[in-house]
Amino acid sequence: MNDHYLKKLDRVTAILTQLQSKPTVRAQDLAAKFDVSIRTIYRDVKTLENAGIPIIGEAGNGYSLMDGYKLPPIMFTKEEVLSFITAEKLMQKFSHQSLGAHYQIAMEKVRSVLRNSDKSLIQNIEKQIDVYNHHTQTDSNIKNVIPTILESIADKTQLIIEYKTVDSRVTNRTIEAVGIFFEFNYWYIMAFCIMRKDFRQFRVDRIQQILKTQNPFSQEYGQINDYRRYSNGEKTRVRILVEKKIIGHIVNSKRYYGFVEEKETEHGIEMTFDTEWIEEGFPRWLITFADFATILEPESLKVKLRNLIENISKKVE
Repeated sequence: MNDHYLKKLDRVTAILTQLQSKPTVRAQDLAAKFDVSIRTIYRDVKTLENAGIPIIGEAGNGYSLMDGYKLPPIMFTKEEVLSFITAEKLMQKFSHQSLGAHYQIAMEKVRSVLRNSDKSLIQNIEKQIDVYNHHTQTDSNIKNVIPTILESIADKTQLIIEYKTVDSRVTNRTIEAVGIFFEFNYWYIMAFCIMRKDFRQFRVDRIQQILKTQNPFSQEYGQINDYRRYSNGEKTRVRILVEKKIIGHIVNSKRYYGFVEEKETEHGIEMTFDTEWIEEGFPRWLITFADFATILEPESLKVKLRNLIENISKKVE
């Protein structure tokens, strides 16, 4: 069996997997995914049809499997099985509790279709993988809060939430959820708030009650990252000069503070930010590595950092 035939067999199998997992699949997308021509994809689809797979081709829409047609489960490779175990460990540590039970049931279904040799592999390896998360999150007591949010996004219907703010006030909000994201060890909703007529972030663990309504969204929304960049807050340009030896320690956190660009100079790495957190967040982050950094602009940041250091000094005298 030559390499060309093996590559085709792998590709045809992968196309079948795509058809099983999506409502429709476009030939252009498959060609881009497998780095082949569209004509090659046409031939691969024909191969599947000749094998008895009932594929429906809709002009301009793509391919789909005949409704109601079921295929036996496709066997997983050893590498895929190992990736499931790693993902399961991550989910145990970082998923919201309202997703935990659903994910566990889903994994049991995945395990049920594995070969016996793969089940033995899981049993032998799962105790050798661990994920450490030092942060203990206070989760919402609402059993299905995230599934309810995701259902509202899929159905494009409004949610009513009872929300506890950072200063412990409880407010009722009607929101149109755009998406959810995990950041700084917490789950958040990005949503359009009907009361504020603006986009807001809501921390999931602060939701006291949640109700999914039948009221449709008032407008269409794009992808969540389109709105995570959205803000009415004024931004301040900040430039700092950082010693090279510390860069590796802030490479992940810098993006949360409006990082724009960096360039290497003979004196260190010059970093530029457009930040909304000039009053509190940015100076408190900067103080964690201030002995390795020089503020180039603005002057007001120097004053804020100096005042912060003085206040800390008074606390430890």
